[in-house]
Amino acid sequence: MSQVRQVGLLAAGCQPWNKDVCAASGDRFAYCATLAIYIYQLDHRYNEFKLHAIMSEHKKTITAISWCPHNPDLFASGSTDNLVIIWNVAEQKVIAKLDSTKGIPASLSWCWNAEDVVAFVSHRGPLFIWTILGPDSGVTVHKDAHSFLSDICMFRWHTHKKGKVVFGHIDGSLSIFHPGNKSQKHVLRPESLEGTDEEDPVTALEWDPLSTDYLLVVNLHYGIRLVDSESLSCITTFNLPSAAASVQCLAWVPSAPGMFITGDSQVGVLRIWNVSRTTPIDNLKLKKTGFHCLHVLNSPPRKKFSLQSPTKNHYTSSTSEAVPPPTLTQNQAFSLPPGHAVCCFLDGGVGLYDMGAKKWDFLRDLGHVETIFDCKFKPDDPNLLATASFDGTIKVWDINTLTAVYTSPGNEGVIYSLSWAPGGLNCIAGGTSRNGAFIWNVQKGKIIQRFNEHGTNGIFCIAWSHKDSKRIATCSSDGFCIIRTIDGKVLHKYKHPAAVFGCDWSQNNNTVRIWDYTQDACISILSGHTAPVRGLMWNTEIPYLLISGSWDYTIKVWDTREGTCVDTVYDHGADVYGLTCHPSRPFTMASCSRDSTVRLWSLTALVTPVQMNILADRSWEEIIGNTDCAVEPGTPPLLCGKVSRGIRQEIEKLTANSRVKKLRWFSECLSPPGGSDNLWNLVAVIKGQDDSLLPQNYCKGIMHLKHLIKFRTSEAQELTTVKMSKFGGGIGVPTKEERLKEAAEIHLRLGQIQRYCELMVELGEWDKALSIAPGVSVKYWKKLMQRRADQLIQEDKDDVIPYCIAIGDVKKLVHFFMSRGQLKEALLVAQAACEGNMQPLHVSVPKGASYSDDIYKEDFNELLHKVSKELAEWYFQDGRAVLAACCHLAVDNIELAMAYLIRGNELELAVCVGTVLGESAAPATHYALELLARKYMMISVCFPSVGYRNLAADLLMMIPDNELHLIKLCAFYPGCTEEINDLHDKCKLPTVEECMQLAETAHADDNIFETVKYYLLSQEPEKALPIGISFVKEYISSSDWTLDTVYPVLDLLSYIRTEKLLLHTCTEARNELLILCGYIGALLAIRRQYQSIVPALYEYTSQLLKRREVSVPLKIEYLSEELDAWRACTQSTNRSLEDSPYTPPSDSQRMIYATLLKRLKEESLKGIIGPDYVTGSNLPSHSDIHISCLTGLKIQGPVFFLEDGKSAISLNDALMWAKVNPFSPLGTGIRLNPF
Repeated sequence: MSQVRQVGLLAAGCQPWNKDVCAASGDRFAYCATLAIYIYQLDHRYNEFKLHAIMSEHKKTITAISWCPHNPDLFASGSTDNLVIIWNVAEQKVIAKLDSTKGIPASLSWCWNAEDVVAFVSHRGPLFIWTILGPDSGVTVHKDAHSFLSDICMFRWHTHKKGKVVFGHIDGSLSIFHPGNKSQKHVLRPESLEGTDEEDPVTALEWDPLSTDYLLVVNLHYGIRLVDSESLSCITTFNLPSAAASVQCLAWVPSAPGMFITGDSQVGVLRIWNVSRTTPIDNLKLKKTGFHCLHVLNSPPRKKFSLQSPTKNHYTSSTSEAVPPPTLTQNQAFSLPPGHAVCCFLDGGVGLYDMGAKKWDFLRDLGHVETIFDCKFKPDDPNLLATASFDGTIKVWDINTLTAVYTSPGNEGVIYSLSWAPGGLNCIAGGTSRNGAFIWNVQKGKIIQRFNEHGTNGIFCIAWSHKDSKRIATCSSDGFCIIRTIDGKVLHKYKHPAAVFGCDWSQNNNTVRIWDYTQDACISILSGHTAPVRGLMWNTEIPYLLISGSWDYTIKVWDTREGTCVDTVYDHGADVYGLTCHPSRPFTMASCSRDSTVRLWSLTALVTPVQMNILADRSWEEIIGNTDCAVEPGTPPLLCGKVSRGIRQEIEKLTANSRVKKLRWFSECLSPPGGSDNLWNLVAVIKGQDDSLLPQNYCKGIMHLKHLIKFRTSEAQELTTVKMSKFGGGIGVPTKEERLKEAAEIHLRLGQIQRYCELMVELGEWDKALSIAPGVSVKYWKKLMQRRADQLIQEDKDDVIPYCIAIGDVKKLVHFFMSRGQLKEALLVAQAACEGNMQPLHVSVPKGASYSDDIYKEDFNELLHKVSKELAEWYFQDGRAVLAACCHLAVDNIELAMAYLIRGNELELAVCVGTVLGESAAPATHYALELLARKYMMISVCFPSVGYRNLAADLLMMIPDNELHLIKLCAFYPGCTEEINDLHDKCKLPTVEECMQLAETAHADDNIFETVKYYLLSQEPEKALPIGISFVKEYISSSDWTLDTVYPVLDLLSYIRTEKLLLHTCTEARNELLILCGYIGALLAIRRQYQSIVPALYEYTSQLLKRREVSVPLKIEYLSEELDAWRACTQSTNRSLEDSPYTPPSDSQRMIYATLLKRLKEESLKGIIGPDYVTGSNLPSHSDIHISCLTGLKIQGPVFFLEDGKSAISLNDALMWAKVNPFSPLGTGIRLNPF
């Protein structure tokens, strides 16, 4: 199993270089960065788009993407190295590749009139037609579309008229070809250009979906025209509001005939048009930067429930006149259809805009669109990461939310390197390829200093001294290393070869050399990379851990004591450039790459023994050491850095509570970002810590519900009073209106109606204020009526919210939010209701009716828990188990919070938090300890080393009722009799010899469990097998057996020493044990709702029954009947929205399933029911090409390799399998250890 886990991914933005770089089909959309294509897919359960896959097959700039109109799983893409690739999204693999193109495929598109045909064209043509499959496969040239006089900007096939195609040219003209008609080349240039050689490139071109001949054309300067491709005449010229506006992109709205939208090129204004009017119906400013491309999704995301049924319009063509009903104003006649536009902007931003509701469903505000060369954490804030890119910008990201918070002002050319100023100076120095170096003041958002000593030579490395904040060093391709002060005075200038402060390019070889500068000698060479190494980083806590990133797309972790490679990570899709760690979180690493992503990694698994020593409360000597000790080959890892020493010093100063602090501080140091700080804050609140001690950023995360209303109220007040700062903050600073609006929304959700009305009045939105004013008092409403000055403003879809709140209908509102996937909003409203801020509107209250408020309170409480559960599940399904646990802690549900940590395999964190929370978390803490002990019992490399054996025993001794657990540990431990007796002694168990006698006595007394137990602990554990197995077989032959009677014996038997179980003499017993464990495992999986592995466990058991000589009371036919019954009776919960229609189970299936449930009984630990899902399970990686041997499907997320080193299953399936059946799915009798 990989030791380095991917825990976060910053996707790239959309490239601004080529036109057709976003596409959509069904419930997916995709956009192209420079070297990778990002595919997002709609998650129907939460009605939101999630990153589904990254396609990074192209090694040069991608030029275009086109989705297959006949098969929603395929798209074609082209790149500047003359490559066209057909990719299957569902299988995430290349279906076909064409690499012999006669020129760069500058524009490409599927042909609408043929199944497997893609057309592509270089700048001057001709148009090539590639037939991918079938007898005619190969490339042909279109017989007419060639010899153009002007470069092609884009081309479009007609969707209905077979073979009709139009080209748009740089000179502003169009060329139209239609089989059987005369070819029309370079026609319909804008009138203003006739007779001149000026260029006015075609920026957008779309056929009218409801007509055979009409076509919308946009020229950069001339604007938008509707033209007739048959009569070659212009039907309508549309007028933009100002001469300065120019249109960059355009799309028809399929759900509203005659409607289309355009995006401006200078500013992000989305304009909505109808062909029957020459001016826009509406102009929406979505962003400060201009549009790059637009695409309308055909099927808008389905809501969970529809509030009203849409009425159908019948039109003949998009250009027929839409007659407005007489009562509506001109604009209301064209109310916006429900449609979603994928918008890509020139700054790389990508979003999905809901045109009906006029709001973003999803917005990735900024992303690098090119190779990221360097990344560094801010010295005084481990949550901020800066990145430097080929696209000429530096961006600063919040790694908890994975969003950009600042971006540097302009294009600096290529930025190779960056360095933060020390302490709180809040500046970044950047080194560029041609423009020297600069200092950017992050807060003010401007460049405050430039250095040009290297001329136009590239600066490969820049380093701001952290000892003397006035000094900055740079090294450049001119061979000089220059040290200067920040005001530009040169202090030293070294010419290579001499001491260079900082790093330079490795000498283009594929090895890492380690030098001892005191001896001036190379002391070690690490080979393994197959291309040059660009990124190197020593771990600040483990002195021998070195991490390297290479142009061979991999990251390798080295143990420099032995010169061995400990782990290799294949997830990046291109050269890896920068690696960085923050000293206060030494086991969280960020990496950046030419694939234009930044990825976050957790390295904690490399120091698991240290984590265990902390949990088991071992002495400091086993946790912290000095470098000389730690670098001795073979010593277990010890922390030797500044952070761990600092924690130790702080803890030694404490008089009370030191265990709690030790667990918390080490947990925060070792855990990756993404919720562990949040979790510990909530634990502190539950344990009664004073609110004044909560950190400043507490209110940004998931708050305990007793604070939610308080913090949001003060946030609303702050938004109302904040004046625009002199310099403006980082990205897209909200205007005063936006701040007031946000404040008003918060006041509203807190039930403070009057404040909301006043703010709405201030914003001029009178209708909103008036409609809710009666919620304050009728008197207040009358006063507002008199103050009305303006006409009512066009209504907004979200108006259901204020009405609900004014009349106190909390339930409807919460369900409305939940149906839209707005779970955080729902939570806020439910909590406000619980605190009594929202009262149902009593018109008249009869006497003695005061009891109703308590009933409401109880109702709201139930609602609150329902919403927090839904929100937790949303985080969990998003691969963020720690935040899911936070949601439960926020409503004091400790049991479920612990369960989510265990289901996310955050076992160490669960034990730390559970230990601090105490009694209420005890059952789950004990279960987590048991799983951790299993992990240690089975680390093949380390076990049977005494240290690990004792560690497993120490962990189990933290469980109060631990005898049985210790017996399993001793039974499984392989070693000589003397070592085994030592362990028995530590666990207070009789010696091996005594156990033999006790087993024989128990056998004589017919006490099966004791017999099995003592035989397992004796010199001949194999004697336990026939006794235990025959007991289980006899039991399950009867009709009324239950899981709880046979499971304890089977579970105990499964801990027999592996080498004894694999003995030739035990073959039959072993096969029977594996079959029984497989079947009982399947039943346990049904009880725990591990849906994904139930069929695999039944299949595994059936295969063993078929292939091995055994006599067990199980029949293959019965197993398949049972599985079918389970499937039929649980299909309603397992079905996804699109699946086959529901067929009710037959009576016999119902009976089989009922019998099955009777056997299963209840799970003792309620919360752990439901599938496991570890952090990073849904992060697409480049190397996700493993097929699961359980399901036959491609594995998404972390992979777990079985003992043959080849077969793989997903880590989630491995965890669930090991929890219900300890033996490997390969049927070898080897135990599974994925923990």
